[in-house]
Amino acid sequence: MRKSERIELRLSAEDKQLITAAATKEHATTAEFVREAVLERVRRIEARADRTLMPAEQFDALVAALDRADETPTMARAFARKRPCVQR
Repeated sequence: MRKSERIELRLSAEDKQLITAAATKEHATTAEFVREAVLERVRRIEARADRTLMPAEQFDALVAALDRADETPTMARAFARKRPCVQR
């Protein structure tokens, strides 16, 4: 894929030095190192946004609640009423 878009950012000399050193250790350019680090973070954020995390006890309570029918007195009354049957 052809890369044509740019993002610029300002950072301290110390931060730039740290990033450049880490990129060198990974045998990558600074731009590629930063790009990959950002995209990795994006993927983690996107994955977290698509999931709901909760303790096991809370999940078990949720599933149990879904298995129990709610009281529906209005619906019960509606089904109990006799309705005329019309055949066509």
